[in-house]
Amino acid sequence: MCADAGEDFPLAILAKAPIPGQVKTRLMPALGAEGACRLHERLVRHTLDIALAAISPQRITLWTALDHGHPLFQELAEKHGIRLRAQPEGGLGERMVHALEAMEAPGLLIGSDCPALTPALLKRCQASLMNADAVFLPVEDGGYALVGLRRADRRLFAAIDWGTNRVMSQTRERLAMLGWRLACPARLWDVDRPEDLDRLAKLPNPMLMSEGRYR
Repeated sequence: MCADAGEDFPLAILAKAPIPGQVKTRLMPALGAEGACRLHERLVRHTLDIALAAISPQRITLWTALDHGHPLFQELAEKHGIRLRAQPEGGLGERMVHALEAMEAPGLLIGSDCPALTPALLKRCQASLMNADAVFLPVEDGGYALVGLRRADRRLFAAIDWGTNRVMSQTRERLAMLGWRLACPARLWDVDRPEDLDRLAKLPNPMLMSEGRYR
């Protein structure tokens, strides 16, 4: 079930095509390339389900990477009516700001590896933009799972050590430099490391579970 049209807001999801050996590589020692790929696909599907429970599909854009024409992306677009757009070349910061700049109104951007995200939290984050210039959901490994901005500014994503535990702390420094008001409604966890798999297995979501721990 989607939100009423009056509650809708733009939402961008960054997602890689499920290609073995190119997704969730840090999980490959535990799951193998095929197992990590299957988990990645389930996480993408789960993320979209969460988004669709919060807003209408017409406001969702799935920004694709690796293989823009992958059957998974085509299936999701045809089934749900979401928009597909190709992520541009460049680093993560460039790709994020590109998606945020493409929004017709202030909205949110998320990845596809945070199963703790909920529809209610998405709505809460969007509501936070009424009183803040930026909303983030930090995650335990030092990064963040969500960013929402009242206006996009490339300086916010410049000179960030992506993929390290310094991402959120450096982002806070950029926000302070810009003089922006920050809201962080919650602190979550994502699925990047083998030690995250036990917590994932305890979630009450059959779609994220598989025989043989995704192998």
